[in-house]
Amino acid sequence: MKGASAACVALAALGWGVSGGIGGMLMAAGWDPFVVSLYRGAIGLLFVLVWLAVRPRQSGLSNRRLWFWSMIAGIGVAGNFAFYFVSIAEGSVAVAATLMYCAPVFVYLVSFALKLESATGLKWAAMAVVMVGIVLLTRIHDMGSGGVTWLGVGAGLLAGLFYALFIFGFKYAAPHGSPQAILLIAFAALVALLIWPSDSHQTIAVLSTPDWPLFVALGLFGAGLSFFLYIVGLRHTAPTVAAIVAMVEPVTATLFGVVVLSESLLGSQIFGMALILVTVTALSVYPGARHG
Repeated sequence: MKGASAACVALAALGWGVSGGIGGMLMAAGWDPFVVSLYRGAIGLLFVLVWLAVRPRQSGLSNRRLWFWSMIAGIGVAGNFAFYFVSIAEGSVAVAATLMYCAPVFVYLVSFALKLESATGLKWAAMAVVMVGIVLLTRIHDMGSGGVTWLGVGAGLLAGLFYALFIFGFKYAAPHGSPQAILLIAFAALVALLIWPSDSHQTIAVLSTPDWPLFVALGLFGAGLSFFLYIVGLRHTAPTVAAIVAMVEPVTATLFGVVVLSESLLGSQIFGMALILVTVTALSVYPGARHG
């Protein structure tokens, strides 16, 4: 059971990694990042709606707290999807995915500010290592060389910040209803939020474009099926194992970017990526990172 659950988490992370690559392909074809984000969430919404229809028991949809915290989760997932694809458009899949993986660092910083977590020297040292990794990965010292832009770096970090907000909202919504009900509200909030900044002409054009199979794959791998597998897998997977297995996402996204999208990384960038992935995984595995 534990092995199968870990495999579900790994498959979810694989789907998220592939979705970054698919999003990169769509944006390379001229699609707006917000439109790509909108359809990723909208197709995920349809999938979750079916899931809830099949398993409607104890949904908690009549609970006000479920709605409040699920809306918070929805703001988080909307910001995560949108800023992630903006970061890809302004840089590369590899850089965007790795920057987003820095979400646990934001969780630590918020915990420090709210005094929910003790700020030890080891934790500050780990975050300093992550910062060094970000500098190497993004090549901030050589930003004008045609690689990732300042907007790309900022959007990637914001994607991680909003991902942390999604985790926060989902955690506090969980006691009040089922995962499918939470995701239904969250994805509905995402659609409501992202419909406004999305290009209206492109939003309609998706319905008749030859690229529609890519949009469907993006929604299934990047939202619907992946979230289902992740939630099912977490039921019997230790947080430490889940944190390590989650590294599949940025690694998959990087390989997709290099192999399919012909992106390239310098040796220093690969070293910076390794620093971030190893350090953030260690922070996630460390007992102090797991609240409640």
